[in-house]
Amino acid sequence: MSKPSAQIPVIDISPSNPRAATQLLDAAANNGFVFIENNAAAGMPPTKVKTMFDLSTQFFQGPIENKQKCPTQNNRGWVSMQQETLDPGNQKRGDFKEAFNLGEFDGNTPNQPLPEPFAAQVNTVADFSHSCHALCNKILQLFAQALEIPSDWFSSRHDQAKGPSGSIMRLLYYPSVPDTLAPDEDDIRAGAHSDYGTLTLLFQLPGQPGLEIKTPSGAWESVPVDPHGTLLSDPSKPLPILVNIGDLLAYWTNGLLKSTVHRVIFPKDARRGGEDRYSMAYFCHPLDDAELIPVPSKRVEQYEGGIDGVKKGGKTLTAKDHLLERLAATYGKKA
Repeated sequence: MSKPSAQIPVIDISPSNPRAATQLLDAAANNGFVFIENNAAAGMPPTKVKTMFDLSTQFFQGPIENKQKCPTQNNRGWVSMQQETLDPGNQKRGDFKEAFNLGEFDGNTPNQPLPEPFAAQVNTVADFSHSCHALCNKILQLFAQALEIPSDWFSSRHDQAKGPSGSIMRLLYYPSVPDTLAPDEDDIRAGAHSDYGTLTLLFQLPGQPGLEIKTPSGAWESVPVDPHGTLLSDPSKPLPILVNIGDLLAYWTNGLLKSTVHRVIFPKDARRGGEDRYSMAYFCHPLDDAELIPVPSKRVEQYEGGIDGVKKGGKTLTAKDHLLERLAATYGKKA
């Protein structure tokens, strides 16, 4: 029996929608997930998204020797099959996925070695990363508007010209698994987790389901790839971009905005080992030294959430402190 589909709103953030800020805040406060219409306001034309998916496919379908040239270091580079365990307390084995993590770019210059085909298309990859960051800043400014705080409260803490951050463009590949390695009933492609940063942009492909979110009741609901359901009649229509709240935005708002736990499963209506699934996630992080303190918003002050910033040993944690702690758990303290 298939799980119920999560009811996630689709919001147009263009100036033609004067209620965009309020709608975003309501969605983030209710379940932490929202779809953004991929129109001109989003700045992510379908051709740009397709080009990145094509590069991702070329990389993951390429020789392993090419991948091994850039092993994971400082959360950048190639993550091999089952190297990660996103839910170490409950998983029997590591995640059934591969990934390639791209850090920030200085203009078009990467801050890490790149394998092919990314090295030959570095300008394209850098442009996509910059476009993702710009979209995140636009969304953060709308959140600031809805919270009635200075418009640059969030975006100034994400200004990559001021210093390093943990922002990552992650290309993901969930391969089908041969029958000899078919997962157990309890195995999943990406373990249950919340995201470590501020916002996540997720780009998906038609016909490749598997993402689920955990509801307040503890039940799991599937996230539709095509919330409009129009791709069959108009395949040229761009898919909306899925946005979810990360831990840091939850900390900054004292839990008003929800950093919702989610996972990726092997679809039950597919064969046991699943089908290939590709996705791309941009994990937007603030500057490393950004402190996890509540925003100066009356609505946040009035919200009885109970996660008023994060302290350890009397010290307010920074964005980098939180990221390193989460990565250590994910990689078994090897990150």
